[in-house]
Amino acid sequence: MSNNNNNNYSGDQIQILEGLEAVRKRPGMYIGSTSSKGLHHLVYEIVDNSVDEALAGYCSTIEVEIGDGNTITVIDDGRGIPVDINKKAGKPAVEVVFTILHAGGKFGGGGYKVSGGLHGVGASVVNALSDWLEVKVKRDGKIHFQRYERGHVVAPLKVIGECDPEETGTMVTFKPDGTIFEDTVYDFDTLKTRLRETAFLTKGLKIILRDKRTNEENQAKTERVFHYEGGIKEFVTYLNRGKEALFEDVIYCEGTRDEIYVEVALQHNNSYTENTYSFVNNIITPEGGTHLEGFKRALTKTFNDYARANKLLKDSEQNLSGEDIREGLTAIISIKIPEPQFEGQTKQKLGNSEARTAVDSVVSEQLKYYLEQNPQVARVICEKSILAQRAREAARKARDLTRSRKTALDGAGLPGKLADCSDKNPANCEIFIVEGDSAGGSAKTARSRATQAILPLRGKILNVEKARLDRILGNAEIRAMITAFGTGIHEDFDITKLRYDKIIIMTDADVDGAHIATLLLTFLYRFMPDLIKEGHVYLATPPLYQIVKNKKVWYAYSDDELNRILTEIGRDNNNKIQRYKGLGEMDAEQLWETTMDPKTRILKKVQYDETLLSEIDVTFTTLMGDQVEPRREFIEANARFAQNLDI
Repeated sequence: MSNNNNNNYSGDQIQILEGLEAVRKRPGMYIGSTSSKGLHHLVYEIVDNSVDEALAGYCSTIEVEIGDGNTITVIDDGRGIPVDINKKAGKPAVEVVFTILHAGGKFGGGGYKVSGGLHGVGASVVNALSDWLEVKVKRDGKIHFQRYERGHVVAPLKVIGECDPEETGTMVTFKPDGTIFEDTVYDFDTLKTRLRETAFLTKGLKIILRDKRTNEENQAKTERVFHYEGGIKEFVTYLNRGKEALFEDVIYCEGTRDEIYVEVALQHNNSYTENTYSFVNNIITPEGGTHLEGFKRALTKTFNDYARANKLLKDSEQNLSGEDIREGLTAIISIKIPEPQFEGQTKQKLGNSEARTAVDSVVSEQLKYYLEQNPQVARVICEKSILAQRAREAARKARDLTRSRKTALDGAGLPGKLADCSDKNPANCEIFIVEGDSAGGSAKTARSRATQAILPLRGKILNVEKARLDRILGNAEIRAMITAFGTGIHEDFDITKLRYDKIIIMTDADVDGAHIATLLLTFLYRFMPDLIKEGHVYLATPPLYQIVKNKKVWYAYSDDELNRILTEIGRDNNNKIQRYKGLGEMDAEQLWETTMDPKTRILKKVQYDETLLSEIDVTFTTLMGDQVEPRREFIEANARFAQNLDI
């Protein structure tokens, strides 16, 4: 080991980050990222504090306002953050909450039985990452006020007015720090999705979202009100709105076991995909955990017992699997637990063993009673499950056809139409999924043979939103993709066997191309979601126009860029405006230069936001499902945002 730097390393070089400086130094550790996702997370943290008041029974309305300059104001009618002196800190409690990490009423002090948020660090983290933050508290007939700038107290807490002694609540206004966040513009629809979900999970709570920014784009959005007396039953109805429910009821189970409050709502529909979402103290758990395990165990045992007892399954027939019973299921599992234990810092998976027992007990008892009282519904679900069981057996046989006899890296069993790359290190490789033989031919000629593979698809692949797995695996184009990727599918999926670091969907810049890209994304989202979660899926961006003047060539990827180029070079008769409608219209050199060359191309990464899972599912169902009316409504609502229409 070298001693060259030893003399420069002294005690003075050990940094001590005091107060909230640690948050400003490493914001990603506290809110995940400084991207748009982290920016919106600030809002959720303040709202979660207000929701905790609602869960405790003290808050009925929460208002969230986006103001000019992308400030955020959150108002609740809860008890108001305490303003008396915290004896340990020697400061008002409200100041402690906003300036000291891990300070709050969520650590066993009796303030809350259950709570969400970032383990009590939420308010102080938001304060640390804001240009400024102001808090007003109504308590005991007085309005208290304090302002902070980048986490530091500007002036002591003071009384600025009086109010009705019966009137209580907290108002927090903050402006995110533009030196920390990559983007400080709030998206109304992102907040709308999260706040609607929060209202579903807290029955009776009213949440109002207002956009008070004065620019023209937001004028049509202004205000949304979310208020669901039916709670998660209405959530299931909302999620199933683009599907045909198999029965009218939303089955609802509710109960408390060992201080764990359990709520479950479920309803089957005529689709072939399962959409089950689990929550703990209103926080989504994308990776499930013990509460989800308890639900699945109860569901599987209860339906098998019913099917056996009522001779829907013969003695010689095997039990229905949980997967069979959950085909076409939409379900919400929501529990409130005093001391949740999450695996990892990201709250992705619940670890409390008592939650498994509590959910299993409540669901088993109440679902059994429901099935006995509603034999017609029970029969419909069992019959669908038995059909799913038969299809699963057929799918297993079809899946075997996609497995290579040798490893995919040996080249054996790969699709004949695949032009593979020569580099065998997946980290260096990428595969282009290309629409049609014409574009495929150009792409094969244009590519870098060492690192770029080309898989041309013939026509449009099957819409997997409307098909069972056995039929999906019978589709030649889908089988070709599964085999080329090397990961397998469904229960055989193994991302460590992925043969390419990037899967790039490259389709024409027209309506048909967009439809094919959507079909491919639907397949990947439903059956290989980890490819999206792990950041392996991209969309290529071919140019819309080629402009030629005096033998010089420009490419434009949007109408705005076209206008900018024409303004720069002059609009005259020497220009030629070719509108590309297909990749096949480009020769190999043009395709390489504009769309495939890693040095010059534009790739769009397909991102997966686990906090928006339910809304992602609704969008896929709306666009790709059987129901026409929700799709028409979606198109009417979003038509004004459409660009580059191929008319």
